[in-house]
Amino acid sequence: MAATRGATGAGAGFTGFTPAALQFLADLAVNNDRAWFTPRKAEFERLLKVPMQALCAALAESFLRHGVPLTADPARSPFRIHRDTRFSRDKSPYKLSHSAGFGWAGVAGAEGGRGAGDEGGGGGYFHLQPGEVYIGGGMWHPEPARLAAFRRLVDTDPDGVMAALEDPAFAGEYGAVTGDRLARVPRGYPRDHPRADLLRLKDVTFSRRLSDAEVFSPDLPETIAASLAMAGPVFALLSSLRTA
Repeated sequence: MAATRGATGAGAGFTGFTPAALQFLADLAVNNDRAWFTPRKAEFERLLKVPMQALCAALAESFLRHGVPLTADPARSPFRIHRDTRFSRDKSPYKLSHSAGFGWAGVAGAEGGRGAGDEGGGGGYFHLQPGEVYIGGGMWHPEPARLAAFRRLVDTDPDGVMAALEDPAFAGEYGAVTGDRLARVPRGYPRDHPRADLLRLKDVTFSRRLSDAEVFSPDLPETIAASLAMAGPVFALLSSLRTA
């Protein structure tokens, strides 16, 4: 764990989430309809939307201070509370969590919620939901070309990949990378490949849970940035992948 987690001065404007914010999400889970949410939209904005924006603004400073190669933006990093139900059988209109994504800093086109695991190629993530509050990062459902680039690197430079994944600071903070896996080693690689476990990954992610005390603290931006700084070697590995 990073020694600076308890540092003050996490950024003006963010004062911590509140128990009422988690309670709002818990209530939403049993009242997931517009008739309940619409008259409470101002409450959602006060308890969740505005604090999340303030958190992202503070994280922009904390990431720089801790050397975390991610970007945070109060307008672009938070995910919308509304679900995209166009192609889903579940027509529930709202997500049961409030979250934000952080794309690679200095990468053209990288933006928070769209650069942290959709099509952009990875980054960091903060997830707020009753009983499931965590931070993490990596590549979740990466585009095929980026996943193929990761597998090539595992095959051609396994020592370099393992040096990043087994870095003591990263392993001490997050353990190992995880993700959905193929049943077999992907085509083009031998079944007995010494790093078959990594080649089978469809996601390359890591996370750690946050306590209520951390989430309710104004020092949450420092907590997140100090923790994600421990993933420096993994971030460097994933952000260096070349798809062309």
